Amino acid sequence: MEKIIEESKQGESLVLEPKTHNTKKLFIESYGCSMNFSDSEIVASILLENGFNTTQNLEEADLVLVNTCSIRDKAEQTVRKRLEKYNAVKRSLNPGMKVGVLGCMAERLKSQFLEQEKIVDLVVGPDAYKDLPNLLKEVDEGRDAINVVLSKDETYGDVAPIRLNSNGVTALVSITRGCDNMCTFCVVPFTRGRERSREPQSILEEISDLYQKGYKEVTLLGQNVDSYLWYGGGLKKDFVKATEMQKATAVDFAQLLDMVAKAFPKMRFRFSTSNPQDMHEEVLHVIANNNNVCNYIHLPVQSGSTRILKEMNRQHTREEYMALIDKIRNIIPDCSISQDMISGFPTETEQDHQDTLTLMEYVKYDFGYMFSYSERPGTLAARKMEDDVPEETKKRRLQEIVDLQQKLSAERTARFLNQMVEVLIEKESKKSPHFWSGRNSQNTTVVFPKGNYKPGDFVNVKITHCTSATLIGEAQGFSEMN
Repeated sequence: MEKIIEESKQGESLVLEPKTHNTKKLFIESYGCSMNFSDSEIVASILLENGFNTTQNLEEADLVLVNTCSIRDKAEQTVRKRLEKYNAVKRSLNPGMKVGVLGCMAERLKSQFLEQEKIVDLVVGPDAYKDLPNLLKEVDEGRDAINVVLSKDETYGDVAPIRLNSNGVTALVSITRGCDNMCTFCVVPFTRGRERSREPQSILEEISDLYQKGYKEVTLLGQNVDSYLWYGGGLKKDFVKATEMQKATAVDFAQLLDMVAKAFPKMRFRFSTSNPQDMHEEVLHVIANNNNVCNYIHLPVQSGSTRILKEMNRQHTREEYMALIDKIRNIIPDCSISQDMISGFPTETEQDHQDTLTLMEYVKYDFGYMFSYSERPGTLAARKMEDDVPEETKKRRLQEIVDLQQKLSAERTARFLNQMVEVLIEKESKKSPHFWSGRNSQNTTVVFPKGNYKPGDFVNVKITHCTSATLIGEAQGFSEMN
């Protein structure tokens, strides 16, 4: 399992079109990865049908929910501060307010939040969102409410998520839940349960609905999307017990990706997150053969040292990862690749760190998500390994990784100079109201003068300048995707 934490999105409060007959107000905030933001859309959809309109005014809310992340200590500390804020508002301004925790922290700290600290009224795990109306009745009747049971089959395939704070152009569509990879640093298998996949027809129907509403790009989402496998329902690990007919008619990720790309030729598709051990060559050929599947793969590695990878229980070596990179470069020459990297994992030596830097040089990542190791309670690493790399060493190594990535990012971005790229306009540029902002197929941000274009247009842009992370150019007309 990998998680991409987008710092700019942390703590977003979400709002949607109100229903006129709804009388209660919901304030919902999200932290963590894209899966959490996608889950918040599911929660809002369920509660909209149960009398709640959303609000961005915390003080007027009848129900405050925070969708939480356990991947890093910093995320947990941020959520704790938000819970203190909610409770301060509850005490001084709105004693009837109910406070609830959703997601991964809910699963991990259920009894602590409810019984010991008494800072929340309800705790709802990632597989129990449909139970929210019942849990709210429990709270209304004066009881603490909790449901953190992990499901073997819940995928929320039958809930149409309401797109919260949407730009109306790009959307997330969840295709798997849970994770079977027991990486020693990660809490996700314990907080989100075992891996199961969503029925392909429900995925196609959700994308069709988005297409009818004018959306132009979908990111297929999962803790480990390459591991997608639909064989009629059930856990991925139980596929070995499937009937011959189930095995013969099963749909894997390469087939699903090809299916959606061909069904919606005027939409663009991305996916996240990949795991090196499950990234099969068939997927690479689907990307190469479909112009509307983006030439971008987020391929977390975590360390460049085979010894550390083994300590992390990653199911690949440095050499296997490099061979996969070679295959990607061979099949999709213009593919961008990004990374997740952890510095200072227990027992990491200076040589292990150097292995990470040389791997980065070999791959030439376009960008990355880089963190120093923080011990997560409940993980195998926390139980079995001493966090023995000094904090100052972690910070120095992390800075060296970040510095190298900035250099590589600048080199990779510069390759687009004087090239024509296809850009999907998503929004107005943050820096200037006279420019549009969007991304090219390789996930690089592109800005250009507005002209007569609008969000949702696919535009060919000639690149004239760049920074280390952004391309600047001039529009040359609509692309064939319009």
